[in-house]
Amino acid sequence: MQLVIISGRSGSGKSIALQALEDLGFYAIDNLPAMLLGSLLNELQDGETQRSSVAVSIDARNLPGALRRFPTLLEAVDRKGVDCQVVYLTTEAKILLERYSATRRRHPLTRDSDMTLAEAIDSEEQALAEIRDLADLVIDTSRLSVHELRGRIAEQVAQHTDRQLTLTFESFGFKRGVPLDADTVFDARCLPNPYWDPRLRQFNGRDTEIVEFLERYPDVVDMAHDISAWLERWLPAYQACHRSYVTVAIGCTGGQHRSVYLAERLARHFATDYPGVRLRHRELGIHTAIAPSPSEPQHDEAP
Repeated sequence: MQLVIISGRSGSGKSIALQALEDLGFYAIDNLPAMLLGSLLNELQDGETQRSSVAVSIDARNLPGALRRFPTLLEAVDRKGVDCQVVYLTTEAKILLERYSATRRRHPLTRDSDMTLAEAIDSEEQALAEIRDLADLVIDTSRLSVHELRGRIAEQVAQHTDRQLTLTFESFGFKRGVPLDADTVFDARCLPNPYWDPRLRQFNGRDTEIVEFLERYPDVVDMAHDISAWLERWLPAYQACHRSYVTVAIGCTGGQHRSVYLAERLARHFATDYPGVRLRHRELGIHTAIAPSPSEPQHDEAP
């Protein structure tokens, strides 16, 4: 049985994610009391109610004691031999405030308390800390459209294979903040910046003009080599502790040139050993899979 547990902040897109899985054939249950998870699995694994793919949403509307027991409940699921993924959706607090103001909906934690909306958003994140810490995949929905979120769920969750490491390289601009779903962050702002050449400003790190500019500088090649070497050393350790997803974020000032170039090179470099490597350029709005290329250098060479 494949079980997907969706959790995260209210307003971050949990209902959309659950509906996406339901449309893909999952038996979906919204707002499941966490304490009933074991009983649900027993029912769905036996008899006429058997299901091969199940998705449930568990959020802060649970009793506090049930949320604190989530690690124990997850261990019980593992003992049943269920292929379980925990997906946590998060969104910047500022954007959540804007969403609630636009929809005029009440936050679930403000209904029976005197908390302000901002306090409720912060309290909810604390209440769900146990689930976030155990999440296999964290998705930052701050800048995702409904269609983009549904695509991410279909691609990264529904098609995920047990014990397969999904490796994502993401470029971003520090001026818009570090991605909330990044596992490891590298800073490329110390490298030569093509932005200061007016002739190059219109291009991005995927264009030949920027590639040729950056590859003139030894520091750029050295950074690519050093990041590659670090990942080659530590990705097997992530896999050994049963990590299903690793997102490597590379940032520069605007997320247009240096970070895009490095993310492209690293994604192609690792695609040979990690099939299905994902490449995401946050500021360019590009998200794609990278197919391994026989022409790519081996990992003992600089990418």
